[in-house]
Amino acid sequence: MKNLASQLKEAASVAILGHIRPDGDCVGSCLAVYNYIRTWFPQITVHVYLEPIPNIFCFLTGAGLIRNEVSKEAGYELCIVLDCGDIGRLGGMAYYFEQAEKTICIDHHVSNNNFADINYVFPEASSTSQLVFELLEEERITRQIAECIYLGLIHDTGVFRHSCTSARTMEIAGKLMETGIDFPKIVDETFYTKTYQQNRMMGKVLVESQRYLNDRCIAGVVTLEDMEAFDVQPKHLDGIANQLRVTKGVEVAIFLYQNEDKSYKVSLRSNGKVNVADIAMKCQGGGHEMAAGFTMAKTPAEIVDILCSEIEKQL
Repeated sequence: MKNLASQLKEAASVAILGHIRPDGDCVGSCLAVYNYIRTWFPQITVHVYLEPIPNIFCFLTGAGLIRNEVSKEAGYELCIVLDCGDIGRLGGMAYYFEQAEKTICIDHHVSNNNFADINYVFPEASSTSQLVFELLEEERITRQIAECIYLGLIHDTGVFRHSCTSARTMEIAGKLMETGIDFPKIVDETFYTKTYQQNRMMGKVLVESQRYLNDRCIAGVVTLEDMEAFDVQPKHLDGIANQLRVTKGVEVAIFLYQNEDKSYKVSLRSNGKVNVADIAMKCQGGGHEMAAGFTMAKTPAEIVDILCSEIEKQL
């Protein structure tokens, strides 16, 4: 696949999907494709299906039109999956993937298992949003589309701080800025600004965090009781894993938060010496060398034990 337009010529209806618990790159890439189709292919019926997104992303054009529920009555000729490495990460929205006549996956996860009919997968890319930029005609990237792509870039590169940032990433960011987007506002309001409750929750995690493996690994935990006490939801916990990662002397950060079914969502962040994607894949998860995750139905102590054993092997 050289461009997205060539895949849209014969499609009358398109479903756009992303992974469960959508982050900035997932939301940005999905809405970038959505706005591109709505603007340049108005004859196509197109909908985005995602779990509820964080409020900080709701300024993006089209965010208010995202569908959160599966309707068995809806069917689509083409399904485009973005920022998702396997069908299991689609959650209930996998229904639209399974019933579509043709499927496309655009992704940059090293753990992607090429599950679509057409797979545009480049693990070396900084983000799925970067890949979306490459698939669109530059002259057709409006300010609204540029905002979506820029959001994805900054969230998967840590505002261009992570090692996945390349010269091409910065070049694309410059081109997006030329469309007139308010890039300082996008960075501040979606990456750095936190509510009072979020800051209190992060403070609790940092105060109660523990270090392992001669202080080269750090772990923090949030339970359902914590979320209730601090009036936060899982979507409000972004940034905690990375804050643990920047602790001096730490090579790997582990952040766990409890799901409604009592299992734990585990986020892993590496400073370079440990490939956390390999570890996550052993736990039926996936991701990137520096950032990965999975879900496990064990106690936090048991999970940390398992992870420290794997981290120690690599160290």
